[in-house]
Amino acid sequence: MMRNNRSDIIGVITDVVSTTPYSTDIIRGIQSAVEAHGFSILTVNTAGNPEQISRCWRELKGHRVDGVIYVTMFQRHLEPWELDPDMPTILVNCHAPAGSDTPTILPDEIAGMAQAVEAAVAAGHNSFGYVRLNSSVMAAGIREQALKETLSHHGQPLRPDWCVKGAEGPVFKDQFTAFDTARDLLKNADRPSVLFCGNDQIALQVFSAACSLGLHVPSDLSIVGFDDFTVISEVIRPSLTTVALPYFEMGREAVSALTQRLRGEDVNTHSWITCHFIRRNSLVPPAGLTG
Repeated sequence: MMRNNRSDIIGVITDVVSTTPYSTDIIRGIQSAVEAHGFSILTVNTAGNPEQISRCWRELKGHRVDGVIYVTMFQRHLEPWELDPDMPTILVNCHAPAGSDTPTILPDEIAGMAQAVEAAVAAGHNSFGYVRLNSSVMAAGIREQALKETLSHHGQPLRPDWCVKGAEGPVFKDQFTAFDTARDLLKNADRPSVLFCGNDQIALQVFSAACSLGLHVPSDLSIVGFDDFTVISEVIRPSLTTVALPYFEMGREAVSALTQRLRGEDVNTHSWITCHFIRRNSLVPPAGLTG
């Protein structure tokens, strides 16, 4: 450190991401990349508590980290006081405050949802419903808008009465409502042939709601999730068609961007990482249609 004026340590600030099963891949991606660059990482967790953010910054600066990767579980805009303007920083899964050009690594959720819709349309579906993510989460609006716009390109409007709440309440303390709202929707003869879900946890509740009504997935109802939370998507039967968030790739890209910045090179303000559509067994052509 004294010879190079560098510690070869990268700091990682998280909210609750490091303790969340399906997003630990961000940390794994960071870990896999830092080794190739000769860095170590020091991770601090705010536990979603704003009062701990300044403590985390003090701790990292006390260890003289060379730069910081700031990771959030949910997409949101950071406040100016959450960043240190003197520290080279890369943001992952969050947006810089107004007026800041801090580089950001984000999942391309619009393209991911578009892939899922295209697959459903290609399968022959023409009646679509949506069980929403918590509206307090930025991704909720992104995913729903992408769904609507892609359907619109095919002349398939999304009926407002077929869009229902899947979760509500404050972030980190929200309650799932998908079972009840999906059941109320699906008990009608006039119902969608495919339900898109704000995430895989919501999709699991939709599975349960369909089963409680004696409906069979996917012959009576196709279901599409989002996130690829494999504890759900690969375990339930039929397995869940979904869109995978590229957490691992985002972590690796963050390290690459930070090392570029530390070398004084230009870094893209926004980097969008591909979300891959994963077709499994919960999406098939609607009843009465083959091929």
